[in-house]
Amino acid sequence: MPFDEKYFSTHTYKDITFAKYSMYWWSNRFFTTLARRHGRRGARLLEVGSGMGHLVGQLSAWFEAYGMDLNHWAVNRSKEFAERASLQTASAQELPYQDSAFNVVIIKHIVEHLPDPAKAINEIGRVTEIGGILILATPNLGSLLKPWKGEKWIGYQDPTHISLKQPEEWLELIQNAGFEFVRVFSDGFWDVPYIRFVPKQIQKLFFGSLGGLQAITGFVFLPMRWGESILVIARKK
Repeated sequence: MPFDEKYFSTHTYKDITFAKYSMYWWSNRFFTTLARRHGRRGARLLEVGSGMGHLVGQLSAWFEAYGMDLNHWAVNRSKEFAERASLQTASAQELPYQDSAFNVVIIKHIVEHLPDPAKAINEIGRVTEIGGILILATPNLGSLLKPWKGEKWIGYQDPTHISLKQPEEWLELIQNAGFEFVRVFSDGFWDVPYIRFVPKQIQKLFFGSLGGLQAITGFVFLPMRWGESILVIARKK
């Protein structure tokens, strides 16, 4: 499936709302908090796979922000939300930037779409300055509740997820690109329903409360297997 306008209304995107206080909004706010906490204010920041531009647009208030995406339609659309960011169409596997150009690089749910994610992560290592920060998120094959979902697990619902890997494999790729880990954690159990015959709203409260608390407070505390995504904060050596 091509990454065009249709992509943002199908599969895992079909039920997503971009409205304020939606799960998507809180997720972007959380990643903004992480970038501000670990990055240097006013430094260069790159979002690889910036999509509709909502996150890089927020980040441009604190950083000299750059965004790139393979989806030309999304890059054009994102100019509405990220007016202050420098945006362009490019491949994550061939980043069009100089060595050590960025203090912070964010790649949020992109590596699972790539035919060669190792090459992309190595490219991120190349463009990140010494002491700079990588913030990465991807579906978590090690999720404790993934067996409860079976083939209906969220990570399997997008046919463009061609590079799903175990957490240990992602961590090895990140280390091989010259990073050392600051935090490795997860985002909570939000892929409801997990149990038949129990209303989804009740399950959201029961299973999703810890992930929601982490997202709202910005305090990272969920172990790696306690969620549907693995999140990594790593520093370039």
